[in-house]
Amino acid sequence: MRREGEREGDNPRIASPTPPDTPPSRDTGARGWVRRATDRVGLGKRPASLIYGVIVIGALMAAESGRHESYPDTVGSVVIALCLYWLAHAYANVLGHRLQTHTRLSYKDLWRALRDESAILTGAALPLLALLLAWAVGATQATGVEAALWTSVASLLAFELLAGIRARAGRSPIGPGELVLEAGVGMTMGLAIIALKVVLH
Repeated sequence: MRREGEREGDNPRIASPTPPDTPPSRDTGARGWVRRATDRVGLGKRPASLIYGVIVIGALMAAESGRHESYPDTVGSVVIALCLYWLAHAYANVLGHRLQTHTRLSYKDLWRALRDESAILTGAALPLLALLLAWAVGATQATGVEAALWTSVASLLAFELLAGIRARAGRSPIGPGELVLEAGVGMTMGLAIIALKVVLH
């Protein structure tokens, strides 16, 4: 039955549901700005290998401290040892994969492993650059090694800080215990590198 005043073929008006309130975007405000800024820091596809490279170069610098009297000897030995770490890491991954999957060694798999683990070399670039800059400005070899060593430690702390900022950007502020844990882990790794230098020398 049609209501009075309705014409044939007319449909009754259906009230549009009230749209729900749009929740505030997580990318607004200072927290969203921090998250966008930290996301622009490129860590590549294998940040673990990148951090491993920082630790390796730091350990090498700690071991090299006082062993050589010239920059060429120090740079050469560090680069050779770093490349051996890179090759060993890639080879271990390939061999471990073959043992699990019962597959043959192929150039494609080997090249992929070398490419993926090249982040180790990238992680070592900044401390090595600090060593080369010290050489270029005429600083003593011991000063250059110290600069590279502390650059490694600072890089570890920076990565830990970056991880903490990214973790906190999208949620409520963390408690003091978690903050101490995040800072303590990075400091422990840095102190371990310094302790290696003290023990060896």
